[in-house]
Amino acid sequence: MHFKVAKLSQLGQFDEIIDVRSPAEFAEDHLPGAINCPVLDDEERIQVGTLYKQVSPFEARKLGAALVARNIAHHLQERFHDKPKSWKPLIYCWRGGQRSASMAIIFSQIGWAAHQLEGGYKSYRHQVLEDLATLPEQLQLKVICGPTGSGKSRLLDALQRTGRQVLDLEALAAHRGSVLGRLPDQPQPSQKWFDSKLHQAMQQLDTTHPVYIESESRKIGQITLPDSLFSRMHASDCLTMTVPLAERVRFLLEDYPFYLQQPERLVTQLGFLKAVHSREQLQHWQEMIERGDFASLVEELLGQHYDPLYSRSMNRHYSRLSQAEQLDLQSLTPAALDTVARHLPQ
Repeated sequence: MHFKVAKLSQLGQFDEIIDVRSPAEFAEDHLPGAINCPVLDDEERIQVGTLYKQVSPFEARKLGAALVARNIAHHLQERFHDKPKSWKPLIYCWRGGQRSASMAIIFSQIGWAAHQLEGGYKSYRHQVLEDLATLPEQLQLKVICGPTGSGKSRLLDALQRTGRQVLDLEALAAHRGSVLGRLPDQPQPSQKWFDSKLHQAMQQLDTTHPVYIESESRKIGQITLPDSLFSRMHASDCLTMTVPLAERVRFLLEDYPFYLQQPERLVTQLGFLKAVHSREQLQHWQEMIERGDFASLVEELLGQHYDPLYSRSMNRHYSRLSQAEQLDLQSLTPAALDTVARHLPQ
């Protein structure tokens, strides 16, 4: 072997982390901070795999070697030609096998201190899942509770602005929760990439200080929260936001402008409530949308759907909700939220 092998615990020792898997593999999940320099692109990987199964491993390796050599040469000329001799890259593929070894060998022959990640991405993924099962228990969570439109996410922003620790699950999941929570023109991450981002965020938290987090369902859009974190949230101290109905309506109209600009999207999303509301009720709400009576629509949705759902869910899951500190706000302006945030423990 012409290169060294490194463990996950040594990640901080390298100047660059290079993922040589295909773009599709990289897009699904990767080590945070890694760059993608595939030695086989998506189409080439399928081509080699098909040849391996249908013809022979030998023929597949011949084709694979030619493609890998060509792609590594391209990366050398386009991305790494200006790296100094002291440059120290870490290279990984799926299992720490031939794809990463091919690049590591060539880089080592050039004179760089190239290392291959032991076990590849698979070992990293195993470590992420192992850590996600234990990290939540170490955190002093403070769960921000409150019905839809009470400004929980905005309070998290204010807490972050005023120097408090925050774990913003909806930001990590690129979704606001609930049937209307999908963000326009912003797809959610894969489950594995969400896990990686959550893992990275939790590792950066100071376990000796409170961590503020918003109450969530088990699923945020298509993303599922780890069981360990979900259980920890339910057993943690709560803070409950109380906001007048009129201010909640005003806030939601301000916070979801894309639905007012594209009412047909709102009609489509409300259609997903057909399992819990009658056809007549959904038709009534659609007519309100067509008339542009959005304020009345929001008020009805809160009273007839979101608030009852919230009450049932919270009382069933959060064991310390009855002892929650009450945060009474008349306004959800940034200034009002900053004032509340500054009075909460840091």
